[in-house]
Amino acid sequence: MKKRILLVILGLVILVAALAAVKTMQIKAMVDQGKKFVPPPETVTIAVATAESWETALTAVGSLTAVQGVTVAAELPGKIVEIAFGSGASVKKGDLLIRQDTSVEEAQLPGAVSQANLTRTVLARDARMLEEQIISQAEYDTAVAGNEQAMAQAAIIRATIEKKTVRAPFGGRLGIRQVNLGQTLREGDPIVTLQSLDPIYVNFTLPQQQLAQLRPGLPVRVTCDALPGLTIDGRITAVNPLVDADTRNIQLQATVANRAEKLRPGMFVNAAVGLPIRDKVLAIPATAVLYAPYGDSVFVVADDNVVKGGKALRQQFVRLGEKRGDFVAVTSGLKQGETVVSTGVFKLRNGQAVVVDNRLAPTFRINPRPVNN
Repeated sequence: MKKRILLVILGLVILVAALAAVKTMQIKAMVDQGKKFVPPPETVTIAVATAESWETALTAVGSLTAVQGVTVAAELPGKIVEIAFGSGASVKKGDLLIRQDTSVEEAQLPGAVSQANLTRTVLARDARMLEEQIISQAEYDTAVAGNEQAMAQAAIIRATIEKKTVRAPFGGRLGIRQVNLGQTLREGDPIVTLQSLDPIYVNFTLPQQQLAQLRPGLPVRVTCDALPGLTIDGRITAVNPLVDADTRNIQLQATVANRAEKLRPGMFVNAAVGLPIRDKVLAIPATAVLYAPYGDSVFVVADDNVVKGGKALRQQFVRLGEKRGDFVAVTSGLKQGETVVSTGVFKLRNGQAVVVDNRLAPTFRINPRPVNN
């Protein structure tokens, strides 16, 4: 009985040992297979690090002002009898805006003209009589003074009529009408605003340290958040000779074309002054950079040492400089002509095999203009 139990136990031990040996061999085979397994290469897009010359620019926030802008007001008191403009209309220099009641002046004018004509006739007769010594010099001087006074009185009435006929002092765009027909205006009462919009001024400031680089004629590129995608070029037309003692900034004024009148006085804009000095940089697409707290890096595409003719990745840490459009400047860590992965770098790892396929590679631009779909 004991012998039979020992045989059963021995058989179980042998069975367990055999199963353990089989499992060990299976696990070893799986480990060996895992070591020999080569993951399929990842498909990537690439870009070449190229040396470029970037324009150096000084940026600032500015505001727009009209080259000429006034609030047209009444010079003399009077009742409005005609309004010849509409709110927001475009006018030329000399266009009629409003006409005030001039009935009193127009009634006085013929009498003043007649008096001037009479004194002129008397003056001509007195001049002949003076030559014949019929009248004295004093009488002739009185006739001269009377003629001048009569002519002045007529000129005053004409000037009053002219001032009550309000015209546009220059061409531009009118604002909202502030008067009504039949309204009696007092001297200085506003009628409407008038702004000359093309061209238009851009006023902005820059630190005094950059004064030596600034001069009239430098190009200025103007953009506005209210008009996305619109870039307008102009030039510096004035540099204020006085530096602000509080901020140590110098004020500049640029003039830009505004034919479409999209820019309006009072708007804030971004101004970039282009300098004649250009920076030489090593540029790569900004999407090629793997940003991380411990340092920024790129994946350089190099020859694979394992697979003949294949490509593999080498992670390279870099220092970055200025960003411009879709590109970023690399100040160190990369050489000109090296090829880097341009998109999808977050899913890659060092030493990974890759296949290059640029058919779906995006187009990178210095001055991108996104399309609103």
